[in-house]
Amino acid sequence: MLKIDVFPHILPAKYKEALDKEMGPGHYRNVHVTMASMYDLDYRFRLMDKFEGLMHVLTIAGPPLEDITTPQKAVDLAKIANDEMAELMFQYPDRFAAAVAWLPMNNMDEALKETDRCIQDLKFRGIQIYTPTMDRPLDSPEFLPLYEKMAEYNLPIWIHPTRPINISDYRSEKTSLYRIYWYFGWPYETSVAMARLVMSGILEKFPNLKFITHHAGGMIPFFEKRIVCGLDHTEMLQKSNFKEKLRKPVLEYFKMFYADTAIAASIPALECANAFFGADHMLFGTDWPFDSQRGERSTREGIEAIEQMNITDAQKKMIFEENARKLMRLAV
Repeated sequence: MLKIDVFPHILPAKYKEALDKEMGPGHYRNVHVTMASMYDLDYRFRLMDKFEGLMHVLTIAGPPLEDITTPQKAVDLAKIANDEMAELMFQYPDRFAAAVAWLPMNNMDEALKETDRCIQDLKFRGIQIYTPTMDRPLDSPEFLPLYEKMAEYNLPIWIHPTRPINISDYRSEKTSLYRIYWYFGWPYETSVAMARLVMSGILEKFPNLKFITHHAGGMIPFFEKRIVCGLDHTEMLQKSNFKEKLRKPVLEYFKMFYADTAIAASIPALECANAFFGADHMLFGTDWPFDSQRGERSTREGIEAIEQMNITDAQKKMIFEENARKLMRLAV
């Protein structure tokens, strides 16, 4: 059985060099320097070799281009990253099952062109966007052309959450303490994005649109009944016209999303996600290399957690490889 990791990160060498020149010293750069398995291929392959049948789908590690540079420089950096990922796919087809386009979201005309180039010329199998994007929600009108294009391609959009430390957890404080912005804030951002995409009617407008959410769909599986309860509240309904945009029950739209298994190997969390999305909408993902062993730990424990889930072997195979094959129309 193959194990196709749909959400590992990479920082290809040429792109890393260009990124370092653009950013200068800073948090992201310092983190990347310590994560050698993102840019040192020999190191990465040695770790991957410890797991039989492991393949990676290449996704660039943050920061989002639109947060760090000008619209034109973002285009240049995106092309460097995408060209290098295409080279890696060509050189190592037994290692890298696919790649996901890195886009300059502060230059939407060029982002649309780069999407076409990556999918048509470089044979990429989707795109990655962040939530929020430039502090804007994912249902903002300027993103609709991108969704329309991806619905036509019938290829997925990877949603990666982000939330800075300076968004405090209390209005009386200036920063988030104890890394709460990360372990609670990021899944919250994913959940909010999913809700906005549903309530705005985007999934109704583009029923063929497919999103892969990080961290097992954020808060949605656990709070499914609370979502229904909140939306059924009469006072809320009087202030919203969302039902006029939707033809199906709200939770059916949430179940259109796909969820990776990058939830730090929590079996109860995986069981909860499976109960909500179903095994046919879950994909093996690790968030490589962001663990104490540069990707090895999250891969090992992630595989073990899926194998210990109370589901059939056929369903485990769906999560490990078949769903990825189908969603991205992979040849591997």
